[in-house]
Amino acid sequence: MINIAIIGTGSIASTHLEAFARFRDRCRIMALVDRSGGKASKLKERFGLDCTIYSDYKEVLSLESVDLVSICTPPSTHADIASDFLLAGKHVLVEKPMAPSLSECDRMLEAAAQGQALLSVVGQNRFYDPIRRVKRVIDAGLAGRIVHTEVNSYWWRGSSYYDVEWRGTWENEGGGCVMNHAVHHLDLLLWLRGMPSRVHAVTANTSHGNSQVEDLSIAVLEYPDGGLAQVTSSVVHHGEEQRLVFQGERAKVGFPWQLYASEEGEGGFPKRNPDLEVEIQRAAEEVVPLQYTGHAGQIDDVLTAIETGSRQVLIDGNEGRSTIELIMAIYESAATGKVVTLPLAKDSIFYSRESIIGRAPRFHKQA
Repeated sequence: MINIAIIGTGSIASTHLEAFARFRDRCRIMALVDRSGGKASKLKERFGLDCTIYSDYKEVLSLESVDLVSICTPPSTHADIASDFLLAGKHVLVEKPMAPSLSECDRMLEAAAQGQALLSVVGQNRFYDPIRRVKRVIDAGLAGRIVHTEVNSYWWRGSSYYDVEWRGTWENEGGGCVMNHAVHHLDLLLWLRGMPSRVHAVTANTSHGNSQVEDLSIAVLEYPDGGLAQVTSSVVHHGEEQRLVFQGERAKVGFPWQLYASEEGEGGFPKRNPDLEVEIQRAAEEVVPLQYTGHAGQIDDVLTAIETGSRQVLIDGNEGRSTIELIMAIYESAATGKVVTLPLAKDSIFYSRESIIGRAPRFHKQA
């Protein structure tokens, strides 16, 4: 039986608790950490937990009964909390984004290595069958070389969304829609397409006067193989339509699932290739459906890694760091007006949080 502590009791904590509840025969919640205790008490009652409530996570560090810690606190606290638990030999599942800077990500990775503990970063969208079907097609080369990728991370948030004390500031949130909304889709982009070599980006705050950070970003990514990607990150798009579309030399595939294959017709004009579409559809349908999806799928992955002793998870600390590295490249390009080359070096102005806070654009004064 794996014993769990939940650090932080905001809205995402209930999502973690619902997922852990799927595995009552494999794990149990031993501790909830909440500064005030009020939210923890409600969660304890709601989920029928037999656990202890603590006001400070440091009280949990020395508990031998705790094996895995699920961190559901604001991004600015992730590095300190995760590093302390990892050094204490506790396995850690940390909500996205991993941390607001690469220096903090590196500190977490070092702590995991020193404490010989597992570190996994939440990327629950990898645990859905439609995106796994897209990955199967791309990895098999059925769509051909990917020449263009479109990533639309479209969300909509009103001004009151930034009334929460830690949102809308570089110090506490670490960024805006790129960091805290598009992080989901950038993780998927890296999983399916890999890291680009160059980034051009522009960011703006068009609609949220009580926020210092961007609410709209457009980035163009260049890949070593000559392909391009365009990433739009937004909290001003009505309808919240989110998608990834991969245009290959032979066909396009996308998430949510879409498929279209073309071949050259008379005069170079396109004609549809139904035979290739059938082949691609057949390959996609060969993907075995997951038993658990979303957060439950990732928690199943983490529990299995602990149970088997493999400590191999789909999204480890290095994967989480890669997403932050791409986000920082977008921010650096937007802040400097220059093309940014990856990987980012430690002397990048967007490597440490102190440097980021000093160089990042502040679009409005915090209300």
